[in-house]
Amino acid sequence: MMSPSAEDNAKEPLGTEEAEMQPNADVGPEQSLSDNDSASEPNDEHSAEQIISERDELKDQLLRLMAETENLRKRTDKEIASSKKYGAVGLARDLLASFDNLEKAVELIPEDKSGLDETVKNILIGVEMTAREINTTLERHGISVIAPQDEKFDYNLHQAMFEVPTNEVEAGMVVNLVQKGYQLHDRLLRPAMVGVSKAAEQAKNEDSSQ
Repeated sequence: MMSPSAEDNAKEPLGTEEAEMQPNADVGPEQSLSDNDSASEPNDEHSAEQIISERDELKDQLLRLMAETENLRKRTDKEIASSKKYGAVGLARDLLASFDNLEKAVELIPEDKSGLDETVKNILIGVEMTAREINTTLERHGISVIAPQDEKFDYNLHQAMFEVPTNEVEAGMVVNLVQKGYQLHDRLLRPAMVGVSKAAEQAKNEDSSQ
C-alpha cells in the first residue's frame, strides 16, 4: 500500500515544463500535414521559377550558339568558294609573260608554209596548236583576254600609255592596243595597255601654250 504522502504526490497536477513536454492532444494529424504543406508551398514556387529561369537562359545560349555556328558555316563556305575561284591568281599572273611570248611567236608564223622545210613546218604547226590549246584552257578556267579596240576607255580594265590626237573618233576612245590584258573571272590580272584618242584641236592648243 502507498503512503498518504505518495498518494498526494501522485494526485498533484503536472508543472508547466512537464505539461509542455506532453504531446498536444488537441492537434490532429490533418492540421500537422496542412502546416507542412503551407510551409513547403513557397519553396516549391521558388524552385519552379528557378527552373524556368535556367531553362530560358539555356535556350538563349543555345540559340546564340546556333547563330554563331551558322555564321561560321556561311563564312567558311564563302572563303572556300573564293579560294576555288581565285586560287590561281598568282600562277596566272606569273604565266602572263609566257603567254605574251608565245603569242608573238605565233604572229610571226607565215600563213603560207608551203615553201618551208618539212621539219620547220611541223614545228610551226605545233606552236600554233599549242597556242590554241592554251587559250582554250585559259577560257575553261575563267581567264579571259582584254583586247579593246574602238571601245570607250575603262580605267578599271585599261591603262593609257599615250594619247592620239584625232577628230575621227570622239575623245576617250581606245584607238591603239599595245598589250593585251587578262582577268580571272571578275578580278583583274593585268590591265590592257592602250592608246587613247584625244581631240586634235585640244592637242594643238596645248602645244601652242607650251
